[in-house]
Amino acid sequence: MKRAELIFIPTPGIGHLVSTLEFSKRLIERDDRISITVLVMKFPIATFVDAYTKSLTASQPRIQVIDLPLVDPPPPTLVQKSRHRYLCSFIESCIPNVKNVIKNIVTSSDSSSGSVQVAGLVLDFFCVSMIDVANEFGLPSYMFLTSNAGFLDLMLYLPTRHDQISFEFEKTDPEILLPGFANPVPPCVLPDGLFNKEGGYSTYIKLAQRFKDVKGIIVNTFIELETYTVNSFSHAQIPHVYPVGPVLELKGQPHPDTNQAEYDKIMEWLDDQSQSSVVFLCFGIMGSFEVPQVREIALGLEQSGYRFLWSMRVPPTKAEASVTSPYTSYEDMLPEGFLERIKGRGKTCGWAPQVKVLAHKAIAGFISHCGWNSILESLWHGVPIVTWPIYGEQQLNAFMMVKEFGLALKFRLDYRRDGQLVTGDDIERAVRCLMDGDEELRKKVRDMSEMGRKALVDGGSSFNSIGQLIEDMIGRS
Repeated sequence: MKRAELIFIPTPGIGHLVSTLEFSKRLIERDDRISITVLVMKFPIATFVDAYTKSLTASQPRIQVIDLPLVDPPPPTLVQKSRHRYLCSFIESCIPNVKNVIKNIVTSSDSSSGSVQVAGLVLDFFCVSMIDVANEFGLPSYMFLTSNAGFLDLMLYLPTRHDQISFEFEKTDPEILLPGFANPVPPCVLPDGLFNKEGGYSTYIKLAQRFKDVKGIIVNTFIELETYTVNSFSHAQIPHVYPVGPVLELKGQPHPDTNQAEYDKIMEWLDDQSQSSVVFLCFGIMGSFEVPQVREIALGLEQSGYRFLWSMRVPPTKAEASVTSPYTSYEDMLPEGFLERIKGRGKTCGWAPQVKVLAHKAIAGFISHCGWNSILESLWHGVPIVTWPIYGEQQLNAFMMVKEFGLALKFRLDYRRDGQLVTGDDIERAVRCLMDGDEELRKKVRDMSEMGRKALVDGGSSFNSIGQLIEDMIGRS
C-alpha cells in the first residue's frame, strides 16, 4: 500500500492549531495510508502551545509535529496599527524555515524508494503566501479554513469588490448582497480589519486574492448548518469546497492558567446546581474587558437573580498588546462586595474548561463572543447562545447565528471594544430573556446538535465530504 504524507501549516494561535490537529487526527483515523506533519510557528510569547501539541499527538504516531525555529517578530508598533498585517508579516518571515523543512521531507520521501509520497500542503488561510512554496516543490496546496462557509463567501467576494472599489469599507456603506447569504449583510458586522486603513484592509485583500490558487478549500462546517451558503458555491468558479465539520476538541485539554484543584472546584460547583439553571459567560482567550464594562456585567448578573458561571480575562499588559491594564487579577476589577453578595448563586473564575462546562447538565445558556469554535461547541451540546461578539470575524458569526440560522438570541451584533459600554440593565434583560426561555429556539438548537453529530458518522454529509477529499488528495485505495 502506497502511503501519502500531508504537510499542515496552521496559523500561530491555539484556536487554529487545535482545530488543525483535530482534523489531522480525523484524516489518519479514516485512512491508514495517510501520515501528517504539522509545522508549528510560535510567537516568542507563546507559553502553552507545547502543552497542546504534546497532549494531542502523544497517542498518534502518524502525526509528527515540527517546531519551526523562532524568528524575530515584527516591531510592536505594527500590531498597534493592524493585528492582521502584523500576523501576516510574521508568517511571511517564517517562509525560509518552512521551505527548508519541506525540502528535507520531500528529499527524504524521494530517497525512500517511493514508499511515502508527499501529497500536498494544507494551509491555514493566513498562510496562503506559502502557496508559492508548494508550487516551487510541485505540490498541490489546499486551504483549511477554521472558520465557516459564510466567512469564506465574504473572502471570495472581496477581490471583486476591490476591483470596483479599491479602498476600505465604511460603517456607512450600503448593505452588501453576498451570494451565500439569504439576508443583506450590514457593513457594521464585517471583520474589523476591513475598516483598517493602516494595513488591515490591504492584508485582507492580499489573502483573499490567493483563495482561487488552491486546489480545494476545507471548511470547518457542515452542510445542514450552512445549507444556503454551501449550495451557492456549486454555481461559482472557485476551488472545490469540502465541508468537514464540526471539527472539535471535545476532551477539554488542561489549560496552563489553572490547576487541577481549580478545575475540580468549577466542576463541583456545577454538579451542585439544578439542571438547566446556570448561564455561562465566556469571551475567548483574548476576550477581556476594561473595568467599567466588567462592573456593568457584574451589575447585570447580580440584578438578574439567576445563577451564573463567569470566566473572566484580565486585559493584557503593555508587553503583550497595545491595550494596558493596571490589574493582575480579575477579582480586583469587580465591584466592591460583589463576590460576597453573589456567593452560592454565582461563580467567577479566570479560566473555565469550556467544552466540559457546555456539556454539563446545569448549563442552560451561553453568553459568548461568537468565536467559531465556541459556536460549534455550543451547538454540539445543544446550548443556546446570546451573541456578544468582540473582535475578528465574530460580528459576522453573530449575524449569521441570529439572522441566517435563527439559532441564537440577539444581544449585540456589532459590538466593538472602542468605547461602547453595554449597561447592566441591558445585560440583566439578556440573561432573563435567555433563562426565561424561548422553547422554539431551544428545540432548533437541539435539532441542529443532532444534525451536526449525524454529519460525522458513516454516511453523513461531512463523513462523505472527507472521503471525497481523501480521494482527491491521494486517490482510491
